[in-house]
Amino acid sequence: MTLKELAGIRGFFFDLDGVLVQNGETIPGAIRILEILRKKGIPFRILTNRTTRSLESLHGYLQERAFPVEKKEIFSPSQAAVHFLRHKGSPSCRLFMREEPGKDFSEFPTNDPSPDYVIIGDMNDKWNFEILKRIFNMIMNGAELVALHKGRYWRESGEFQLDIGLFVAGLEYVTGKKAHVMGKPSPEFFQMALEDIGLSPGEVAMLGDDIESDVGGAQRSGLKGVLCLSGKYRRDHDFHIQVEPDLTLDSIADLEEHIG
Repeated sequence: MTLKELAGIRGFFFDLDGVLVQNGETIPGAIRILEILRKKGIPFRILTNRTTRSLESLHGYLQERAFPVEKKEIFSPSQAAVHFLRHKGSPSCRLFMREEPGKDFSEFPTNDPSPDYVIIGDMNDKWNFEILKRIFNMIMNGAELVALHKGRYWRESGEFQLDIGLFVAGLEYVTGKKAHVMGKPSPEFFQMALEDIGLSPGEVAMLGDDIESDVGGAQRSGLKGVLCLSGKYRRDHDFHIQVEPDLTLDSIADLEEHIG
């Protein structure tokens, strides 16, 4: 099956890691694909679950690598969380994430020891039992849990790295409370990007390397899901996930023959 056979595709969503870059290096052909889409007037957005950078920093990261992407075309879980919190008034928050992405939450009070919301992002190897206990007690005392995403793992320098889904799922289990999940595969996350791009779900294809969050999440929101094999996907690790991509590509570069 090719995208030419998927009638009605008028725009694209791209994951960042595993589709545009891998291990900090630009995937061959990725810049060319975005340039072709720009030239043809085909809209696209970058949908990433990366929580290690602020929006400003993410845009700078792409600009340094010569990707033709504007800041407004990037959608991250932090943006979704800010959008969510704004609709709650001006709630107090406690951030558990790296300092850089925390800048996106500057409009909210973030030092309350008894916050309305606990926001969890990536902290790499800073996680420990004491931090988890603090979050646990905040939730048990009434705070709601917001997870910037619920990813299981990612791949870097040939090794698999644990993601924050491990801690989110554990906190949900011990508190008996469900987290508000902001990033992929949240339907609200896809809907926010759809509203911005101005297309209906059936008119957009999502390219990602995560069979569950990218492909499955997109499909459950009515989009076409395209699996890229240039990132973390391994059939022997994800055999238990019952998701069938609408299209599988070795890399984003192979998209050119389908949009030519």
